[in-house]
Amino acid sequence: MALRKKYLKSKPVCKVSFDFPSDRLAEEVKEVELVASFNNWEPISLRKAKGTFTRTIDLEAGSNYEFRYRVNGEIWENDEAADAYQPNGIDGDNSVLVL
Repeated sequence: MALRKKYLKSKPVCKVSFDFPSDRLAEEVKEVELVASFNNWEPISLRKAKGTFTRTIDLEAGSNYEFRYRVNGEIWENDEAADAYQPNGIDGDNSVLVL
């Protein structure tokens, strides 16, 4: 997994790319959703391209965001490239993105 950050010089925004490899799990990965605090935990579908599910989102620089990946509608995964982890009070930790 990978997080790519590109800060814009023209405004306080960071373009963040969330990447989830399709071969990450032992089972076939058919769908990956990003579930995050920056949009009230509403799932966002990642698009499959060249063996990786990916999505780039513009986020406000200077903020922290929690997120997780939901795979095939039922498997929850954190990002190994996260800046930190925060207990979520449900079933483990959320990944944290620091911008």
